[in-house]
Amino acid sequence: MLERIGNCRIVEEVASGGMAVVYRAIQEPMGRVVAIKALKTSAASEENVATRFEREAKSLANLQHENIIHVYDFHQERGAMFIVMEYVQGIDLYDLLEKGGRLPYDVATIIGMQVARALDYVHYRGIIHRDIKPANIMISRSGGVKLMDFGIARDTSFGDLTEQGTGIGTPAYMSPEQVLGDRLDARSDLFSLGVVLYQMVTGTKPFIEDEKKSAMHKIRLEKHTSVRKLNPDIPRELANIIDRALEKQPRDRWRSAQHMVMALERFLAKHVEMNHHARLVLFLRAQSVITELEADEYLNPAALGVGASVLAQPNMMAKNAVRSGIVAHAVTLGMLLLMLGLIHVAPLGATPQTTTITLTQQLSHYRVRAYPWATIAIDGRTIGVTPLDKPLTVPAGKHVVRFEHEYYVPVDRTIEFEANSDETAQAIAIDFEKDRIKLRDGKTRPPDANEPPPSPEPPAAGSAK
Repeated sequence: MLERIGNCRIVEEVASGGMAVVYRAIQEPMGRVVAIKALKTSAASEENVATRFEREAKSLANLQHENIIHVYDFHQERGAMFIVMEYVQGIDLYDLLEKGGRLPYDVATIIGMQVARALDYVHYRGIIHRDIKPANIMISRSGGVKLMDFGIARDTSFGDLTEQGTGIGTPAYMSPEQVLGDRLDARSDLFSLGVVLYQMVTGTKPFIEDEKKSAMHKIRLEKHTSVRKLNPDIPRELANIIDRALEKQPRDRWRSAQHMVMALERFLAKHVEMNHHARLVLFLRAQSVITELEADEYLNPAALGVGASVLAQPNMMAKNAVRSGIVAHAVTLGMLLLMLGLIHVAPLGATPQTTTITLTQQLSHYRVRAYPWATIAIDGRTIGVTPLDKPLTVPAGKHVVRFEHEYYVPVDRTIEFEANSDETAQAIAIDFEKDRIKLRDGKTRPPDANEPPPSPEPPAAGSAK
C-alpha cells in the first residue's frame, strides 16, 4: 500500500472498485482527515479513463454545495492519478439498504430531497451526473447526505468522450433515453433519482431483469408497479412524486430538479416535524450504524445549533408547544401582577414612573425560493445560496432581503415579516427571468438547465455496486 501522496499520509484502504481505490489519509500539516481516490494502473490504460478521471477532479473542484463531496486537490505522481477529497464518516445508501431493506418513507424522502438539491445545483452549472444510484449517495453519521462519484458525469464545459448512440451508466438506474443512447438533458438524472426513491420506500427496484426481459427493456417499454401496491403505508402524495419522476418521456417528468425539490419539501413539511439531519441521526442509531453516544453528540444543542434540543425526538415539537403556551401565560400573569402592585404602592399625587418590561423577541420563519438560483443576504448579512435546506429565522419586523445572481443586477426587497412558527413559514420567491430583472453589464441570458445541452449526447452501461 502507498504511504504518502503529496502532503497526505495514507492511513488505510477503505474501498476498492473496478477503476479506483479509495484511501483514508491525513493531510499535513493541517491534520485534516481526507479521502484519496486513486485511479488503478490497469484502468488508466483504457481509452478515455484517465481523461475522465482528471475531468471529474476539475468538475468537482468548482462545486461547493453541502450535498456534494468537496474536492481539495489533484495529484499526478509516478504515472498515477489521485483526487484528494472530503472524507465522510458514515454509510452509503447501497449498504444501508442491504442492511435494513426498505426505509421509512420520511427517511427516504429526506435523502431523496438532499440528492435533488445537489442535482439542482449541478444541473444549472451544465453538469449531468448520469450515474445516480445508491452506491453514489453517502449518509454521514451527523445526518448529512452527499452525492459522490462524478466519474461519468457530462460537463458542458468539456467535450464529450462518449460516442453518440452509446449508453453509459448503471443499467437498473438508467433513464429510457439513456438506455437508447439518445441525447440527454437534466431530466435523465431525475428519472434515476425516481428509481432510487422507489427502491428506498419499497425495498426493490422498479425494473428488474428476469428470464424473459432485461431491466433495460422494461425501463424503455414497461410501466412500473405502483409503490403503494408494494407498500400501502406510503402516502399517495409521495407515490405521485415518484410516479412523475419515472415517466418514460422526459417532457412528462418534473420540469427541473428544483421543482422536484419543492414537491418533496411540501411533502416533508406535512410529515416530518423535526430537523431533517436529526431524523436521519435517529434512524442511523436505530439501525446500529452509529452508537447511542454518537447520536447524543450529534443531537446535542452545541453540535446542531439553536433549537436542536427540541428536535431530538419526534414528539418534542408538541411538548415544547405546550411548554411555550404555559410560559406565555405565566409572563402575561406576571405583567398584570406587577402593574397592579405599582398602582397600589405608588403614593397619591406622585409623578407616575414608567416601567419598561422587555419580553422575549418574537420570531419569523421564512422559506426562500429563487429561479434559477441566488445568493441570499438579509440586512447585509449573507445567508447562503439557494436552494436552502431549511426555513430561515429572523426577528419579526421589517428586513431588507437581497437576491444576487452572477448574470442579473442585485434585487433588494424590504419585507415586513410577521411572527409565526416554523410550520407556517412564509415564502419569498423570485424568478429573475419572469420578473424581468435586468442583466448585469456585459452579460447575456444564462443557459437554461432544463433545455437539452448543445453538445451531442451519449451514455453506456457500467456496473452496479
